[in-house]
Amino acid sequence: MTFSITARCARTGQFGVAISSSSPAVAARCAHARAGVGAVATQNVTDPRLGPQALRLLAEGASAGEAVAILGRVMPHPDYRQLLVVDGQGGAAIHSGAHALGIWAEARGADCAAGGNLLANAEVPGAMVGAFAAAPGALADRLLAALQGGLAAGGEAGPVRSAGLLVVDRESWPYIDLRIDWADDPIGMLAAAWAVYAPQAEAYVTRALNPTAAPSYGVPGDE
Repeated sequence: MTFSITARCARTGQFGVAISSSSPAVAARCAHARAGVGAVATQNVTDPRLGPQALRLLAEGASAGEAVAILGRVMPHPDYRQLLVVDGQGGAAIHSGAHALGIWAEARGADCAAGGNLLANAEVPGAMVGAFAAAPGALADRLLAALQGGLAAGGEAGPVRSAGLLVVDRESWPYIDLRIDWADDPIGMLAAAWAVYAPQAEAYVTRALNPTAAPSYGVPGDE
């Protein structure tokens, strides 16, 4: 009931996750990333604990493949889990358990991993990887292109209702954390939310680190 992509930007070092599901608030449970470390999506009968565990392993020096192998041995109920990991070198690894729901599939590309379950068809993750590779622009733009590509390829077997976009950059907090938790067109609404947020994203970092260099307060978007 979910399709997602985890990715790294080789140019900026950003990491991110884009995800959509028929379930509500999917990004709150399934999207995980840490600046300078990597990105993780944990889905299919989700165990949200796996995201921080995978990031901890990456921070301790494991590759994406090693992190997935370790968690595959120690996670509870591995046959029910799907885990997508991208590491600091752009390595990608995926675990899909034997009891993944419905039609499930996975695909890897340069700096990215995509996967899903209860899909309309098995080509969806490959379409996401292809859309990510072909898209120009910032990591967030490419992640959204991948999500839109997955939807265009068929998406889930049923309608999607939630979507999220998580990107980390240089600081400990998310550079982007946008969520549509329940709607008829969550991916379209997510793209619209990013179009509003994108011109302001860097300014919010500046305000946190050096308010004296930030744009004047009292204009729309100040807080």
